[in-house]
Amino acid sequence: MAPSPELVDDVPAYLEAVGKAARKAASQLRSASTEVKNRALNAIAARLNGARESILAANQRDLEKGRVSGLDAALLDRLALDDGRIDAMLEGLKQVAALPDPVGEVSDLRYRPSGIQVGKMRVPLGVIGIIYESRPNVTIEAASLCLKSGNACVLRGGSEASEANAALSACIQQGLADAGLSSGCVQVIATTDRAAVGEMIRMPEYIDVIIPRGGKSLIARISREARVPVIKHLDGVCHVYIDTTADPAKALAIAVNAKTHRYGTCNTMETLLIDAPVADLLLPELARAYAEHQVELRGCERTRALLPQALAASEEDWQAEYLAPVLAIRVVDGIDEAMAHIERYGSHHTDAIVTQDYALARRFMAEVDSSSVMVNASTRFADGFEYGLGAEIGISTDKLHARGPVGLEGLTTQKYVVFGDGQVRQ
Repeated sequence: MAPSPELVDDVPAYLEAVGKAARKAASQLRSASTEVKNRALNAIAARLNGARESILAANQRDLEKGRVSGLDAALLDRLALDDGRIDAMLEGLKQVAALPDPVGEVSDLRYRPSGIQVGKMRVPLGVIGIIYESRPNVTIEAASLCLKSGNACVLRGGSEASEANAALSACIQQGLADAGLSSGCVQVIATTDRAAVGEMIRMPEYIDVIIPRGGKSLIARISREARVPVIKHLDGVCHVYIDTTADPAKALAIAVNAKTHRYGTCNTMETLLIDAPVADLLLPELARAYAEHQVELRGCERTRALLPQALAASEEDWQAEYLAPVLAIRVVDGIDEAMAHIERYGSHHTDAIVTQDYALARRFMAEVDSSSVMVNASTRFADGFEYGLGAEIGISTDKLHARGPVGLEGLTTQKYVVFGDGQVRQ
C-alpha cells in the first residue's frame, strides 16, 4: 500500500507509490474468482452500512466547507449525503454483485483449416484511474464496477468531498481486507493537491486508462494533457426530431420527458427539431407543457412565428448543453435537414427520432453518428441501468474501445485464445 499522503510532501513520489501498489494489486485481481470479488463487494456494503454515522458526519464537514467557500445550491445538492443516498449505494453494491462476471468469458470460437480453434477471452483492462467531482457516491460506484470487472483502480475525487471520500475509503479498505484482497485494489487519493491529477494522467506505466467524470473544463484538460488513454465525453447536446408521420401523443410525451425528467444530466434533450408540416399542430401543445415546467424556449424564426413567447435562438444556442430548464427549438424541412443540423451541432451523445415511417427510422439509425440513436423513445433512456448493464461508470462518445454507457464489459478488453492438438504451421 502507498504511504499516507499526510506523511508525504512529494506528490509525484506519493502517486508513484500508489501506482506501484495498484499495478501489483491488478495481478491479484486478474486471477480473483467471481466468488471472491462478490465477497469483497458484500463486505464493503456491510462496512458502509455500519459506518453511516461517521460517513454522514464527514459529509456535514464537507457541506459546511462548501457553504463557506460559496458553492452554489446545485453543487451542494450533488455533494450531500443522507440515509437515502447511502441506501442507494448499498443497493448499487448489491446489484453489481448480482451481475454476471464478464471476466474469462470465451466467445467466437471457430475451427480453422489447420485444425486449431480460435476464440476471444474477455479480460480486465488492468488499472483504471477515475477522476471525478462533487458526488461522493461515485467513489462507491467506481470501486464496485472496477472490482467486479477485475480491475484495480485509483480514484481521485473532488477536494470539496474530501472528508466523505476519506470515510468511504475506510469502508472500502476494511471490506477488501475482510475478503482477503490487497488494499491496493482500490485506492482513494487523499491529497487535495491538484498536482495529483497531473501525475495520474501521465502515468502510463501504472495506469492503463483514465475515466474523467465532471465538468467540461476538467474533461477537456485531461483529454488535452493525458499520456494515458482516456474514455470520456465532453458534451451532451442531445436532439429529438419529430417527423411528419409521428404519432402526436407519442411525440408530446417523448419531447416533454426528454427535456423535463431531469435537467442536469448529459442525456437530457437540449434541442428539439420538428418537421414543418406538424409544427403548427404540435408546437403550441408542447409550449403549454413546457410552460408548466417553467422551461424557457429559444427558437428559430419559424418557431417564433408560432410561439411568440420564445426568445430568438442564437448560433450558440444550437450547440449549447444547458443542463437547465432551457430548450432550443428549430423547425426543419424533413429528415435531411434534421440530420444535417445534428451533424453540425450535436455532440455524438444521444439523438432520437419520433416517426411512424419505418424507412425513415432506419435511415436515422444508420446515418446519425451518435453513441446512442433512438426511435420513438426518450433520450433519457441513454443510461447503463436502463440498457441492462446493471450500472455504468459513465458515457463514452469516443469510437475506440467503448461507446455509449460503459458498464462491466466496457471495463474489460479481449485477447485471442487458441486451442490446438499438436498442430504446427506448415
